[in-house]
Amino acid sequence: MNSVIQKANRIIIKVGSSLVTNDGRGLDHAAIARWAAQISALRNLGKEVVLVSSGAIAEGMLRLRFDQRPTDVHELQACAAVGQMGLAQIYETSFRAHGLGTAQVLLTHADLADRERYLNARSTLTTLLRFGVVPIINENDTVVTDEIKFGDNDTLGALVANLIEADALVILTDQKGLFSADPRKDPAAYLIAEGKAGDPSLEAMAGGAGSSLGRGGMLTKILAAKRAARSGADTVIAWGREDDVLTRLAGGEAIGTQLLAQTGRTTARKQWMSDHLHTAGKVVLDAGAVAKLSKEGKSLLPIGVVEVRGEFGRGAVITCLSEDGTPIARGISNYTSSEARRIMRKPSTDIETILGFLEGPELIHRDNMVLI
Repeated sequence: MNSVIQKANRIIIKVGSSLVTNDGRGLDHAAIARWAAQISALRNLGKEVVLVSSGAIAEGMLRLRFDQRPTDVHELQACAAVGQMGLAQIYETSFRAHGLGTAQVLLTHADLADRERYLNARSTLTTLLRFGVVPIINENDTVVTDEIKFGDNDTLGALVANLIEADALVILTDQKGLFSADPRKDPAAYLIAEGKAGDPSLEAMAGGAGSSLGRGGMLTKILAAKRAARSGADTVIAWGREDDVLTRLAGGEAIGTQLLAQTGRTTARKQWMSDHLHTAGKVVLDAGAVAKLSKEGKSLLPIGVVEVRGEFGRGAVITCLSEDGTPIARGISNYTSSEARRIMRKPSTDIETILGFLEGPELIHRDNMVLI
């Protein structure tokens, strides 16, 4: 069995609070430096990496001299605000040692529930990756309330995997992986080396709470793998203190528990578009555009659109029709209906002049389109 990380091009790596803060004793500079070195090695292999890091609240608790995790939400927010400063500092210093820049990105559930903010977050992250920067993501604990919090960074890691269509999610934790039973209580427990993401039997094995520092246990990791698999991302759960764990995974070595998605990344996204019974709007295409889409698999450019029907926002799934009304394709629009009306029948080189910005030269990119 080879690690799926070997072939993955875009990887989300999540590290937990107990690892980042050395079980609550303060930010573990040596461990963070090791991860930075390994991520630099992955970058040299041509892989794109996004790091989802816990630890802000735990570091803030230490700096504010809390003996145990507070329950008051405002005290938690204060801990996060204080701790996030140290967390960002150490990551920036550690990655700079390898010539890599970092960017701090703080998200809430509301950011990903709102379609416009979701798309803005995706565009920002993909742009940072294009610039060669390593995004460091955490939940925005300084503003979250119970209604909008992710609850744990395992879930956040899975959501980010879906957001930017990652190939794989690596969850580094203080456990070797998923065991058939709690190895602290059952000497016959064995490591589950490989399984299918979403298998209900795995959830039964993964009961139990997390550490006193974080909120996630093994169950949240299994559920995160299930969520990430919806967009075709495989998941690896491994011990974060394993020597060179990331570079060994990238070399193909099987470490920890590997949970495989049952649907490919592109297939999952296009199946989601195909499943839309009602789309937000329609665009009518000229014969040339129809041929480009149906015969050549090209993207839809504004110049090929002769009519825009309905009202829709950026990121909405819309239907492409031929001039006789035959459905040709469905896809995710890069522009709103009002913007599409302004740029239709115009060459892509004119989009920025007309709208004042450029989201992309295509109205619908071929990667976000499915023929029907």
